[in-house]
Formats: sequence, structure tokens, C-alpha cells
Amino acid sequence: MRISKGDTVRVMRGEDKGKEGKVIRVFLKTGRVLVDGVNMVKMHRKARTAEEQSGIREAPASVHASNVMLLDPKSGRPTRVKARYDSDASHVDRRRSKERIGASSGEPIPFAR
Repeated sequence: MRISKGDTVRVMRGEDKGKEGKVIRVFLKTGRVLVDGVNMVKMHRKARTAEEQSGIREAPASVHASNVMLLDPKSGRPTRVKARYDSDASHVDRRRSKERIGASSGEPIPFAR
């Protein structure tokens, strides 16, 4: 998956179409991402201690990674992402993307840290 934690993405499909947010967490096994402020669901929470209050709170639910696109840092528009690898790297190293390239601009997209 070419989307990582800390990236800014735009939702392309679903009821939150057009919303933008930062990726909070990536679920690699299921191919889903958790985006801040997108796909908010209400959770009913019971108090676990005497000091804590019961209530309803909103939290983001995951969105499938195919429904979001990474924003190009140069243009601010959604773009597909290509991966560039080192040609002299061993087979084990080639599994990891060395650099992400925005398909529309051709500019490298840095990994968020």
C-alpha cells in the first residue's frame, strides 16, 4: 500500500466524498485506512470507573484505501502514486518502495514522519 500514516488524502467515493484529512492509522491486512474527520460514527460508551462519564462520542471509522487518493504536495490535487526502486538493490530491499512519485506531476512525494 502506498499510503502511510501522516499522509494527507482526499476521499473520492462514498458519503464523505471530497473531504480531506490526515491518515491516523493504516491497516495493511484489510487494506483500510483511518482518516481524521472522515466516516465519523457515534459510539455509545459506558463509564468504566466512577470518575468517568457515560455518553455518546464520535470517532472515525476506517475507509477502504481504494476510496482515497493521496494529495500531491506540489499542486494540492489528488494523484495516483508510482513507486521507484533502486536498480542495484537486492531482492529483499526491492520489496520496499524507495521513493513515491506523483503520477500527475512526476514530483517525489516524501513519506510523512
